[in-house]
This record gives sequence, C-alpha cells and structure tokens, in this order.
Amino acid sequence: QVQLVEFGGGLVQAGGSLRLSCAASGRTFTSYAMGWFRQAPGKEREFVAAIRWTGGSTYADSVKGRFTISRDNAKNTVYLQMNSLKPEDTAVYYCAANNAFYYSYQSWHYWGQGTQVTVSS
Repeated sequence: QVQLVEFGGGLVQAGGSLRLSCAASGRTFTSYAMGWFRQAPGKEREFVAAIRWTGGSTYADSVKGRFTISRDNAKNTVYLQMNSLKPEDTAVYYCAANNAFYYSYQSWHYWGQGTQVTVSS
C-alpha cells in the first residue's frame, strides 16, 4: 500500500516549464512502478510517463523529448519535469503507483488526488 500526494500544478505559458512532485508514503515504495497520467475535460485519462522500480522509464509519444520522469527513493518522491509545454498539455495530472507497469490507467491501483496544469497560448 502507498499513499500519494501531488504538488506543483499551476499556470504556465506555452514553451515554459513546470515540475510536478509526487510524495509517497507507505511500505515498499521502491518496489513499485510509478506513473503520471493526465485527464483533460471530456477525455479519458491517458498515460504520460512511468518509471519502474529498477529505474527504467517509459513515455507517451506526445511527451517524449519534452517530459522527464525521475524518482528519489531516499525522499520517497517522484518527479515529472515538463519542458516546452504546449496548450494541449493542459489537464489534471495524476500520480499513480502499481506493482507493475501498464499503459492503461485502469490497471493501476493507487492514485493521488490530481493537480491542475494549465498551459496558456
């Protein structure tokens, strides 16, 4: 079991950067895959990025080269560094944890409350 709380959402201009943080608590944090998903109004929740407990990372094609996921196990924190932001990145971003990696949000067990990211043109 893990508990997740996101920080860092806000308003940013197109082309700017924003860093999201996800503070985790609970047992066996290092053995979990951690992911970021996002959901825009009227759309399904979609995969953004994930990092496995071994350190390997996976990105959606739409954010590859712009976003970077990382984790600091000593701080029990996962980050999403978002650069070159576009208006289409606007969404509620959710941190998630699971015992394995999946692209589908429906397969992830633990979720944060979400944080709003708005990118203005």
